[in-house]
Amino acid sequence: MNTRALILAAGQGTRLRPLTDDRPKCLVPLLGQPLLERQASALHRSGITELAVVGGYRADQIETLGYTVILNPEYETSNMVASLFCARNYMRHDKHLLICYGDIVCQPAIIKALLDCDAPVAVTVDLGWRAYWELRLADPLADAETLKLGPQNRLLELGKKPRSYDEIQAQYMGLIKIRADEIEHLKQHYDRMDRGARYDGKDFKNMYMTSFIQHLIDHGWPVQAVPITHGWLEVDSTADLQLYERMQVEGKLKPFFDQDA
Repeated sequence: MNTRALILAAGQGTRLRPLTDDRPKCLVPLLGQPLLERQASALHRSGITELAVVGGYRADQIETLGYTVILNPEYETSNMVASLFCARNYMRHDKHLLICYGDIVCQPAIIKALLDCDAPVAVTVDLGWRAYWELRLADPLADAETLKLGPQNRLLELGKKPRSYDEIQAQYMGLIKIRADEIEHLKQHYDRMDRGARYDGKDFKNMYMTSFIQHLIDHGWPVQAVPITHGWLEVDSTADLQLYERMQVEGKLKPFFDQDA
């Protein structure tokens, strides 16, 4: 069965200012090419030809490039999960759904590994996360989140504040696959969630995607982790961009992300 992709790219990305003063975060260039273009290319090389983008801030610029854009009209006051369900009509039972964050890029091999997983819900997790976090942060533990795996890499917990490195077996990276026959169940689950509750301290419209995945796990959904080691980058700040550019010049980026792969 074929897979359609959905890139969540509604936010401005304030930590990338001034680069995002006049463009959405997903159009900021990484090593000379916009993030969105890099990710779209990796998806196409993985065999995915159907792609839509959930936009918000300066979404007109994404449309100008020829992408199918689904608007999140409340992008300034909502988060990733709300953006995802703005695209509920795009999420149909006849094709699997691959969900990507607009501020990550990854090599096609990672996408293919996720596509090969037949679980109802599957997410890629980076076993080599600590070496990558140490490039970007003085204290990786302060930024990282818990991620605990059970037998056969069943995902048990993610997205909490860790007390030690022992609670982090890998890191979630913002790449999710929903099997086609579970898409309607996913919508129903979302619709039944308590709009007045708090989810890891956030209101319903602003819950993190990790909180939503944990909610699925807590309600009996089998969520499968697909372990990888490196092969992707997150762009969260201008410091990230400067780091990657410097590493590329010095020949040190390839073990973490090979843009020619």
